[in-house]
Amino acid sequence: MNENRKSLLIRSSIDILPNLSVRVPTVGEILEDEQQYYSLISSLTATPFQYMVQLDDIGVDFTKITDYELFMMLFPNFAHNDMRILFGETDLSDISVCKNSQNGTFVLYSPQNNLVIDEAIYGKIVGCIREINSLEKETRMPGNEQAREFRIKLERKKQKRNAHKPYEPYLEKMVVALVNRPEFKYDYEQAQHLSIYQFNQSFEQINRNINFDNTMIGVYAGTVDTSRIKDRSCLSWLPAR
Repeated sequence: MNENRKSLLIRSSIDILPNLSVRVPTVGEILEDEQQYYSLISSLTATPFQYMVQLDDIGVDFTKITDYELFMMLFPNFAHNDMRILFGETDLSDISVCKNSQNGTFVLYSPQNNLVIDEAIYGKIVGCIREINSLEKETRMPGNEQAREFRIKLERKKQKRNAHKPYEPYLEKMVVALVNRPEFKYDYEQAQHLSIYQFNQSFEQINRNINFDNTMIGVYAGTVDTSRIKDRSCLSWLPAR
């Protein structure tokens, strides 16, 4: 059986290369330093739109840089820190941007691991991180130069406004919310042993159940007309295929 075809519900890691895997951390592992974890995964999966201000500060037009180019800029900085929660014991601290002499493209290369991250491998890494953590890719782009400048201005104001705000725990609040729902069968201790993928799937399923129950109550009460519902997913508690 192909190892990578196993359901993420039963996996603790996903192989990317023979010497590189992406871990599926547990809720408890993430809660050890939630802020650092979400900062790491949001940065590694970011698109230039999400870094428009930082890129503008160094004279880079975020509409002219690719997702992979941004990744190459950011990854070496994070690799100098502890990334074991994502990549296990693989030490990537020596990774840097190098030019591929065979095709002239730029890649990330770790000499001590003889490991190359090209654009295709980058796509696999980021795709896994997004799937594990239920992250959606940011695909927005401004329509013209005026819109680009206006968007940067708005985002800069937002970042200044939020600069001194304390971090708001996200996963911690989700754990508290789910543990206190009758549909969730785990207590606080047990929830920490779930993988983040298992936990996110449970969270999404309970939301589907709640939406379905509320919709059906409305249907039976005569206050909801199913013929007027555009999003038909609320008419089933099962996940969409």
